[in-house]
Amino acid sequence: MPPKKRTAKPSASAGARKDGEPPAPFKRVAEVLEPFTQGLSKKHVYIAHIDGQPAAFKRKIFLVPVLMNIAVAIAFVVRMYYILPYYFTILVKAMAQHPSTFPGETTETWSELGWVIAKRAFTMFLDFLLFIFVWPWPVEFVAGKTHGSPVKWRWAVGFREKEIYVRRSRDWQTVLGDIIEERDSNKIFTGYVAQATAPMLQEQKTGYLLMNNNWDLDWKLMVLAHNMVDKKEAALDVFKNAVLVYHEDYGWLSYDLKLGASTEEEKKRRQVFAFRDALTSMGKEDLFYRWVEIVQFEATQPGGFGPEKQEAAAKKIRELFEGQGVDFDQLWKDTVGEDGDKLS
Repeated sequence: MPPKKRTAKPSASAGARKDGEPPAPFKRVAEVLEPFTQGLSKKHVYIAHIDGQPAAFKRKIFLVPVLMNIAVAIAFVVRMYYILPYYFTILVKAMAQHPSTFPGETTETWSELGWVIAKRAFTMFLDFLLFIFVWPWPVEFVAGKTHGSPVKWRWAVGFREKEIYVRRSRDWQTVLGDIIEERDSNKIFTGYVAQATAPMLQEQKTGYLLMNNNWDLDWKLMVLAHNMVDKKEAALDVFKNAVLVYHEDYGWLSYDLKLGASTEEEKKRRQVFAFRDALTSMGKEDLFYRWVEIVQFEATQPGGFGPEKQEAAAKKIRELFEGQGVDFDQLWKDTVGEDGDKLS
């Protein structure tokens, strides 16, 4: 693994095109999923997977947001019961131009006037924040329209031993360009997808808990997927680790997770071997093995091989190569054809 170095990342083809078909690990979406893709937005990346957690466990997990939204709804009713007469009184007296409505008419000092104004302003500001950011929660939870709602989803699907969850990318996909032709876009795409589809993550967490800053659950699509399975229009396994993304040239594509991982590993292996051969031709083969030793040593230290340790290893490697009169970054670029941070 070459050391990290922050440099500009040029574009390059991610794979050769054959007979108008997308390069591996991308492939055109299966015909059986075409009705499903009609409900997808071209702006987003989608991941579908099968959640095999017990139905009883899913019921307990879902009970938490249900109770939270019930609590919010009750708080809303209580707040309205308490505050509406207050606002109604202000409104009626203001329309009647009653002197007790206006601060200053009944207050005796400037401090009292300031306190009355501050108290009313704070009350109105607090209710404004609650109305905009908090009170809509129960409404969206029960009757969301754009992407459906958790209640509509559970009402239609119920609790099953095997459930289909569909995640929709959030804002990160806006930076993507051509995920096939541009290396940077491809790396961003595969990075987010690999993190979201990690076996440990999907096996240990029920799908409802996979919402985060990068992914939202699409309730409407989850209902659609189950309807297709229930009507025998598609098999359940069709939605197992299905990654769907739209491409301007090919339309809707599926990303083969296994093939994508193996392709990336094979690419890294070829690059490392090419770099070794370049050092061997220079009579510096020992540098290659010292490089491997440094990376392996740092990677096996307690605390993991995080960014700080990667930077420390990169510094050691560059110093090692410079001591032998070799510019690591330039040699890597000349040999592999890309910058020295590509095999992170």
